[in-house]
Amino acid sequence: MSTALYTIGFTSKTAEDFFARLKKAGVKRVVDVRLNNVSQLAGFSKREDLRYFLDAILGIEYVHLPLLAPKQDLLDEYKKNKGGWKVYEEKFLRLMQDRQIEKEVPREALGEGCLLCSEDKPHFCHRRLVAEYLCKQWGDVKIEHL
Repeated sequence: MSTALYTIGFTSKTAEDFFARLKKAGVKRVVDVRLNNVSQLAGFSKREDLRYFLDAILGIEYVHLPLLAPKQDLLDEYKKNKGGWKVYEEKFLRLMQDRQIEKEVPREALGEGCLLCSEDKPHFCHRRLVAEYLCKQWGDVKIEHL
């Protein structure tokens, strides 16, 4: 039986749209893969606020797994110094391999879960890379971007 693994970014979404997408998909837990999750720019998705809203509105769990986030220097190189996506992708894939995330994160912790970060679309986002890496390592994972 395949494991469903969802991904979502909060940027460009209203709280109503964000929570409705999670509810419609039947997500059981949100797995925050952001390195920085308490920024004043995060709005309704600040760590403690999001934990409260997910439980109060949908009755679902919130988990923060910084192991699935890039290191600050890698993030800065890509975002602040306008590094290329291909270089970022290669370095992040290597980081996940080095961290052995497929062994460190129990598969059941992500089953029916949704990887959360800030990017609106998954195309140039590390949450997509995490989902695809785990799919390759574990096999039988169905990825859906919300």
